[in-house]
Amino acid sequence: MTITLDGAVAVTDPADETSPTDVAVAEQETAQAPPSSGPESGVADTASSGIELVAGYSGTPQPAGASLEELLARDVPDAAEATFGSAAEGQPSLESVIGVDDRIRITTTNVYPWRVHASLLIQLADGSYASGTGFFIGPRTVITAGHCVFVQGSGPRRGWVRSVTVMPGRNGSVLPYGSVTVSGSGIRSVVGWTQNGNSNWDVGALILPTELGSRTGWLGFGYYSDATLLASTANLAGYPGDKPSGTLWYHSRRLLSVSAGRIHYQVDTFGGQSGSAVYRLVDGHRYAFGIHTNGAAPGIPVNSGVRITKPIFDRMKAWKG
Repeated sequence: MTITLDGAVAVTDPADETSPTDVAVAEQETAQAPPSSGPESGVADTASSGIELVAGYSGTPQPAGASLEELLARDVPDAAEATFGSAAEGQPSLESVIGVDDRIRITTTNVYPWRVHASLLIQLADGSYASGTGFFIGPRTVITAGHCVFVQGSGPRRGWVRSVTVMPGRNGSVLPYGSVTVSGSGIRSVVGWTQNGNSNWDVGALILPTELGSRTGWLGFGYYSDATLLASTANLAGYPGDKPSGTLWYHSRRLLSVSAGRIHYQVDTFGGQSGSAVYRLVDGHRYAFGIHTNGAAPGIPVNSGVRITKPIFDRMKAWKG
């Protein structure tokens, strides 16, 4: 939509949807659906302590034409590098392990909630490839970072990506739910990111041609007050590039700080995890409240993500359909 003030030049709403083919989808005012575990079989134990129940983990104190198999065997860089560039020499990466690396590998990737997290193989505008992470919020909808679908900056990689291959529950070379490739109007973002490059709007979506999410289940999502978030533990699972290719890793820590459009935490991450859900556990149910994107700044031991605000929440509901 546009807003006109006393006949002044119209200002584009940063929450307005955009896609490579400029397909506009009407807003749908639907009630928030709870998370779904998918089929009854293959569901992990219900977690009630604020972190996932994973054996050995108790939390942390404060090119074109290649086959998919060939592409997955490559060392593919993080999608964030295309937009933000590589970290300067001697500086930590855009996404970093903070202190002792006590991330834990998830091997039961065909079990809920782990199967809702998807490894992304992204073909950029210049034909090169990058990696990212996404998560299901409905039968056909995967949420990720905006820079995983639209590259900012300059050069031949700038603009909409050509395609994204979604591989839920990937475990190395094993794809328990296969893969599906999204392109064209299936790739979505908001103008706050594509036109303005505003990090508070670094969010994107993939609308799948199949209801693959009915097999994996999905996370709920919501927007919350500062006080609620600051009392929450940030859980994060994704596909980091410093671990064996295509393996899923999990970590959690209490949220560090919040601002109007961002959340900050010392959860360990690495390149390749852009687009991961930052979620909380409420009575055993999982609700995303942010989308992981990058670190705060070189030299500062904090990672950060987009906060799900009311406008982003409404856009995610529309994408979910």
